[in-house]
Amino acid sequence: MPQGGRPIGGGLGATLWGGTVYELQPGEQVAPYHWHAGTEEWLLVLDGAPTLRTPEGEQSLVPWDVAVFVRGPDGAHELRNDSDAVARVLLISSACDPEVVVYPDSGDVRVLAGWNLP
Repeated sequence: MPQGGRPIGGGLGATLWGGTVYELQPGEQVAPYHWHAGTEEWLLVLDGAPTLRTPEGEQSLVPWDVAVFVRGPDGAHELRNDSDAVARVLLISSACDPEVVVYPDSGDVRVLAGWNLP
């Protein structure tokens, strides 16, 4: 998992949307393969060549590639950096509180509550 990120949204006064810029070193991932019950996410590649895993398979991305992860199992995703160079991505998401996140590979289910309160 990358060392934090640069969150945006709350600092701008947004209450329904937020985002984070992640810098992924080689070998890092944003999060394990997962899907959200209430949150929709958008991905924009800013730099580098991260690998995206979805229910359709894996693909290498390049700058300015965009992907959308809908709510539910069809929006399952994992983003990792399999390259030898740094990758930078922007993840933007709707806000859902409480939220349920499902991790199919491990069978874990997490419920998050109170994390999106001002």
